[in-house]
Amino acid sequence: MKELIKYIAQALVDDPTQVNVLEIEGQHSSVIELKVAKSDLGKVIGKMGNTAQAMRLILGAASAKVRKRAILEIVE
Repeated sequence: MKELIKYIAQALVDDPTQVNVLEIEGQHSSVIELKVAKSDLGKVIGKMGNTAQAMRLILGAASAKVRKRAILEIVE
């Protein structure tokens, strides 16, 4: 899941070297924290949060396949 979010985020931003993804795994769920440069934050979130919502939807579909809940948090 971590690699999926990192791949999507690097494709969206201007500075892909600033993309950091941290995965905190639990027993039944995992939290994925996405950190990008301040100038690229708007590109990852998107207009009215549409891009972030689409990333969460893809993550939810991928995590359902492995029967584990995944939560995406975008950190400033």
